[in-house]
Amino acid sequence: MKLDSSRREFLKTSVAATCAASLPASLAALPPPAGKMIRGLVWGMLPEKLSIADRFKLAADAGFEGVEAYTTEDQKTAEEIKKAADDNKIRITSVMNQAHWDFPLSSSDPEAVKKSMDGMRTSLRNAKLWGANAVLLVPAVVNAKTSYRDAWTRSQKQIRELIPLAAELKVIIAVEEVWNKFLLSPLEFAKYVDEFKSPWVKAYFDVGNVVIFGYPQDWIRTLGKRIVKVHLKDFKMGKGWSPVTAQFVNLGEGDVDWAEIRAALGEIGYTGPVTAELDDGDLTYLSDVRKRIDKLVFGM
Repeated sequence: MKLDSSRREFLKTSVAATCAASLPASLAALPPPAGKMIRGLVWGMLPEKLSIADRFKLAADAGFEGVEAYTTEDQKTAEEIKKAADDNKIRITSVMNQAHWDFPLSSSDPEAVKKSMDGMRTSLRNAKLWGANAVLLVPAVVNAKTSYRDAWTRSQKQIRELIPLAAELKVIIAVEEVWNKFLLSPLEFAKYVDEFKSPWVKAYFDVGNVVIFGYPQDWIRTLGKRIVKVHLKDFKMGKGWSPVTAQFVNLGEGDVDWAEIRAALGEIGYTGPVTAELDDGDLTYLSDVRKRIDKLVFGM
């Protein structure tokens, strides 16, 4: 039930758990995107010390309509999550697969790949139980032992094996771009998704993850209808984008051009959830995050 610690460390998330000053009024200058989006947050933003029921209540009290839950192997716990979400009228919008960092699909180790595939199958079944229509998957990790080409071919091979189950359960495999030295441009990301030729493989786009080497609005316009889910983070490059000063920050405090993000989402007709992926915090902090989403993404 914990936020994947390797993911959190990997992203080096750094967000203050206090309310910031009012955001510039200019950020609300554009109209909101067309269609009906909902405000969401990842499960790890809800304090672990709380019960499952109280975590969903906190999300509802803070004004969120959706939660991205994590892979849950225990069936009793999975049922408890479903009940708590229903009781608080919170949609579970997606499942964040938890096996892909430690056991990437691109690994040359058959045992690691098996664990990764088992984790995805569990995640897909969780999604079906909870009424979510997508599972987030980090498809591959490029490193000294795994070449870019191998990461591409190995991960696609395994994902193709998962497509029949995804189709049966009517749950999309949503591939996300992260700091894994893979899918480093929007054109490449689009090509990777398109090669599956399947409606059950789409893109999970993270706004903050690409700031260090691109422009999120360009990625959104390029990926277009391939995008099925969106993560909200902000990233501050710092002077000369030094590793010392560059960091993830709260929404509206970094280098993301939120007016352009809002415009781009409107242009592609995106109507899915926009899900914050930040540090955890109390009601005051989470309510502030929700207000930031309202202003930055919804133009309210």
